[in-house]
Amino acid sequence: MKIKVSDLIVRYLERLGVEYIFGMPGAHILPVYDSLYNSDIQSVLAKHEQGAAFMAGGCARASNRISACITTAGPGATNLVTGIANAYADKLPVIIITGEAPTYIFGKGGLQESSGEGGSIDQDALFKGITRYNKVIERTDYLENVLNQVSKILLSDSSGPVLLSFPYNVQKEMIDDSILDAVITKRHITAIRNNSLPVEDFTQFITQADKPVIIAGHGCIKADAQLEIDQLSELLNIPVTTSLKGKGVISEQSERSLGSLGVTSYSEARNYIIEKSDLLIFLGASFNERTSYLWDKNLLENKKIIQVDTSPEQLEKVFKADLPILGDIKQVIAGVLDSLNVQRIQKKSYTKVKHDIPTESDAALFNDRFSLIKKFFDELESHFSEDMMIFDDNIIFAQNFFNVSNGNRYYSNSGISSLGHAIPAAIGARFAIKHPTLAVLGDGGFQMCCMELMTAVNYKIPLTVIMFNNSTMGLIRKNQFQQYEKRFIDCDFVNPDYKLLADSFGIEYKKVELTSDLDGLFENIDYQNSINLIEIIIDKDLFPTYSSRR
Repeated sequence: MKIKVSDLIVRYLERLGVEYIFGMPGAHILPVYDSLYNSDIQSVLAKHEQGAAFMAGGCARASNRISACITTAGPGATNLVTGIANAYADKLPVIIITGEAPTYIFGKGGLQESSGEGGSIDQDALFKGITRYNKVIERTDYLENVLNQVSKILLSDSSGPVLLSFPYNVQKEMIDDSILDAVITKRHITAIRNNSLPVEDFTQFITQADKPVIIAGHGCIKADAQLEIDQLSELLNIPVTTSLKGKGVISEQSERSLGSLGVTSYSEARNYIIEKSDLLIFLGASFNERTSYLWDKNLLENKKIIQVDTSPEQLEKVFKADLPILGDIKQVIAGVLDSLNVQRIQKKSYTKVKHDIPTESDAALFNDRFSLIKKFFDELESHFSEDMMIFDDNIIFAQNFFNVSNGNRYYSNSGISSLGHAIPAAIGARFAIKHPTLAVLGDGGFQMCCMELMTAVNYKIPLTVIMFNNSTMGLIRKNQFQQYEKRFIDCDFVNPDYKLLADSFGIEYKKVELTSDLDGLFENIDYQNSINLIEIIIDKDLFPTYSSRR
């Protein structure tokens, strides 16, 4: 049967399992919007295309499914760039559909044309470095091959954003709908036999080690391997530290948790690795700048290293491993567990050391002036022991003060660390997952994305925003204090009255200045059904004293 290309695009998205598509319409993409009218896919109107891209990324990250965003040509597409770059860094399966001027006016100076012809914007070149695949579809005879290429990327273990741009006239062309039956839209899982992986070598390394440590990254969460890692840790009493994105792979309330590893975190994990460990087991962790303390060689010195990752690009990217394993983390650890259970290996002698008084390095990172922030996260942890999602642009406070249980999900904005991410990403996630959802960010980042709160209002999406207000760009001020002799420039600013702003949005508001303001904060606010803004006032000169060396 012949159908319009715009209808075929929508049916393709439906077969991929896309439930929500975030974006803004424009003249050049209206045929696809018209085809969405009768679709089960819910279109969500954002306030800015960047917000739409962040929403799609948040939806994909929380649901572990393909998500989508859609815009018109020209500025509609260019406004997506930061959000798509973030999805690229986080390897999120996001499909982007954009419109384009009709092919018959390419190179003639058409309105919002971005074909690259005649001096117009070259959208293909613009997105080349931040997508796994992008294509302007100028004709339909190769569309089947293009869609199969897109599917392979979106459904792969190492996914990422893909972009398809459809000229206005191509969207309205007729095409045989039978090509959809020749396009892959379901993931084919190929089982990896444990005997094809070096499970026995892995087991032998653990057997011979006295003080092994597991360093778990976001790859463990993507592989759904949290249970297996917790079982391995418990079976042999092996402590676990995580990268920032891996926070919560095992419950941070566990006696076997060393917390988060990295330059912006307490030093417990770092000290244990340097002073005691003899075997490092990297699972889905890339050992990036933040986690590695700027690639401190002392962390790896005189230690055996196992690295397991599904991505060949990550394997031995930063360091040489004694046992590199390219494979599914869940299946590898399951195989190791089977082997260990047969051999009955004794537990390792790890005992958690509790510090009532911070160590010297910890005291240098935080001091008692952070008591309000610490108390807030203590209360949050106590009230939400499970079923909560946190999207965090601020990062450092939650990284150190919030212990993520294995019933909660913590999503740090560590992709390209862009401001203005938390609120739209949390909104996108809340569409897909009906759990209490928090967005944590500073006042500078808030002003980059606060308009998307009206998207939450428009669609009645419950969300709680935690905004730290210090009337400055905190990281910039910290660096200028530490490294530029307090020569403060372009970091301080004047804030609006956030209560009035919340009132104008029609959302709930609470201001926290003292620890007494926390009384009833979690009992008297509806986190499940309402939209809330909690403003926490902090001193502009209150910042962690670690040096980012930047």
